[in-house]
Amino acid sequence: MAKPKVFVTRRLPEPALTQLLDRVQADVWPHALPPSRSTLLEKVRGLDGLLCLLTDPIDDPIMAAAGGRLKVISNCAVGVDNIDLPAATRRGIPVGNTPGILTETTADFAFALLMAAARRVVAGDQFVRQGKWQTWGLTQLLGQEISGATLGIIGFGRIGQAVARRAQGFNMRVLFYDPRHPASPSAPPAEKVELEELLMQSDFVSLHTPLNPGTHHLIGARQLAQMKPTAILINTARGPVVDSQALYQALNTGQIGAAALDVTDPEPVPLNHPLLTLENLIITPHIASASRATRGKMAQMAVDNLLAGLAGQPLPNCVNPQVYPR
Repeated sequence: MAKPKVFVTRRLPEPALTQLLDRVQADVWPHALPPSRSTLLEKVRGLDGLLCLLTDPIDDPIMAAAGGRLKVISNCAVGVDNIDLPAATRRGIPVGNTPGILTETTADFAFALLMAAARRVVAGDQFVRQGKWQTWGLTQLLGQEISGATLGIIGFGRIGQAVARRAQGFNMRVLFYDPRHPASPSAPPAEKVELEELLMQSDFVSLHTPLNPGTHHLIGARQLAQMKPTAILINTARGPVVDSQALYQALNTGQIGAAALDVTDPEPVPLNHPLLTLENLIITPHIASASRATRGKMAQMAVDNLLAGLAGQPLPNCVNPQVYPR
């Protein structure tokens, strides 16, 4: 019996890749940059399954090009904003993701960015490398206090709550805004407030909301103007949740104190982007989940979703379960 045909848009960590290659006829994209749209349209023709990354826009024309054999789309990410879910559901194609597994790793990194921005870790490293460290001074590279400060978390799902647990170790007051998640007895101590109150009271604002039409540019010029002039914004969610131009203006004029971004809009951020001229901004290349263990587990979950879909079984993690008959 012929093995099912799949296209994998990037090389996966081991041992997930070996397991996949043993079970299917896989075309694995070998390059560091994602395949172009024209390449995707060519590669998906006649496929049984597609394993993609968040950098791959999978819309209705891509699904149409694949033809009627396409049984499953497995996204190696938690967010699925790169996939046209209504189109997949309409076509009866289950879509898988990798939830839960990167919660702690991403929360670790969000808090690392918070601390690095507050205590000017990157600026300190550059200060030394540029030969400016000549003595110790009382006013040299002063940063923000973390212990006892107020942390505002926008999006209080798994990752937002994990960040709140870390804040407990620093005796921080935690506020959260999330219309979808009420405060629950199992959640770490946090006070639910409206967005405006959170922005006005918080010393740190950390974003953990999915990207959808309601959260696109959730943080824009008006919201940034409501923040404290010393406040620090952290984004490990999705770049378009923040209006990049408004953020540049707020940082450049001192309207807020600093920002630390693991995601940008556009992404990757071009070298000539105004954000890269700012000294009160840290940018990392979307690596919040980039621990060896987490990325390996994500790949395994994506492979498990793909193989289940190819076998006609329910996906272990399916974001559109309505494709299955009741």
